[in-house]
Amino acid sequence: MLFSSITFLYYFLPVVMVVYFIIPSRFLAVRNGWLLVASLFFYAWGEPVYVLLMAVLVVTGYFSGRAMEKVRSLNINEYSGKQKSWDKVFFFVAVLVQLGFLLYFKYTDFLGKSFSAIIGVSFSLSVPALPIGISFYTFQMLSYLTDVYRKAVPAQRSFLRLALYISMFPQLIAGPIVRYTGVVKQLENRTHNGENWALGARRFVLGLSKKVLLANVLGELCATFKDSGDKSVLFIWIYAVALSLQIYFDFSGYSDMAIGLGRIFGFHFEENFLYPYTSRSITEFWRRWHRTLGFWFRDYVYIPLGGSRVPKIRWFFNLFVVWVLTGLWHGAAWNFVLWGLFFGLLLMVEKHCFLKYLEKSRILAHGYVLVAVLVSFVIFDASRLAETAGYLAGMWGGGDWPLLSGEAVYYLKSYGIVLVIGMVGATPLCSRLVRRAESTITGKKIIHLLEPIILVLLLLITTAYLVDGSFNPFLYFRF
Repeated sequence: MLFSSITFLYYFLPVVMVVYFIIPSRFLAVRNGWLLVASLFFYAWGEPVYVLLMAVLVVTGYFSGRAMEKVRSLNINEYSGKQKSWDKVFFFVAVLVQLGFLLYFKYTDFLGKSFSAIIGVSFSLSVPALPIGISFYTFQMLSYLTDVYRKAVPAQRSFLRLALYISMFPQLIAGPIVRYTGVVKQLENRTHNGENWALGARRFVLGLSKKVLLANVLGELCATFKDSGDKSVLFIWIYAVALSLQIYFDFSGYSDMAIGLGRIFGFHFEENFLYPYTSRSITEFWRRWHRTLGFWFRDYVYIPLGGSRVPKIRWFFNLFVVWVLTGLWHGAAWNFVLWGLFFGLLLMVEKHCFLKYLEKSRILAHGYVLVAVLVSFVIFDASRLAETAGYLAGMWGGGDWPLLSGEAVYYLKSYGIVLVIGMVGATPLCSRLVRRAESTITGKKIIHLLEPIILVLLLLITTAYLVDGSFNPFLYFRF
């Protein structure tokens, strides 16, 4: 079930909210139970059998966390004749179970095909379909287990609360990656009021509009380019810009919807995107783009490896590991590995060579980041690496691509307004104008008057698009 679907918007979500708010606020455990039931139904809508997989991972994580705390209290330090703590054993077994399922479902086919290509023998491994969202909820469980192991938080005593944390439908299939430390108190006690509901509903509608009115329309343009037999240098650049905007509005739109839904139910999720296309370095870009993933790798991979406080060659190795894993997290294919390595290489060169020069010129810095990001997403979207190499060469006049083509000019005219809206919408200009208007009494009154009207109109327009059966891809099937 997708957020951007009639079923979710006008059947599932209203029923969930009505029942949730009918339950008295003093019965928070009952409200949590209802959210858990709704979340499991939401996930089972597309693939019922994988609810069992999620249940296995939650049960394993729950009892492992409790076991780690229990053995600490018993002060047991002997295992197989060696000085090993049992809590470490429980931790590693639980992590192996979590990662084992992820590796099996997501990477078995990729590893099999890669090994087959290396040895020159054709064979295939039969693997079931990838459970949607497994990368998100696996990382959330890993963060919980690690934080319990590090004694950053006590193990969760309530199975219901831990299960809700893992399966909560607002952030289940498309993020953001919610850390246990960030919501543990909210699972036990949170505030519900009209302000939270209104802010959450506004955020949800804006995110839905990003997805349906911008990302989906730009996705149509990208699909048209791929199917075109009249490609040119201009058309490749149009595709690169449209693709970068599509991915941004799709991903940030889903994050907005998740944050808004969470707010409605009293949860405060971390911001996932902070206008990354306004960055002046790739380092800054990754502090603004998919922040919850970047922070996860920083805290659970990069820093444990030693971070940057190691010899330079080791630091390069740490970056290499993090960015290979970042690429593979996005999908089990070589183009994602190359995409991750591309950013890892840029970060290495940037920090040691030309970051100081970028700081001297804002225009140069912005231009460098935008070009690098455009190139990166062409790699990210690759279906065949040879074809993508042709696109990358064509962007700079290489190959046999003509400078212009009839289709490029036609589609630039057809989608020009959407592209301009997307470029402006990817900057904080609109929010700044709203804040400036709200700084005056008259402006604040006008904003408060117009805001609900605009939100209702956006909801109606997006509904019309969805009823019409417009292009509505789900980009997170790889996650």
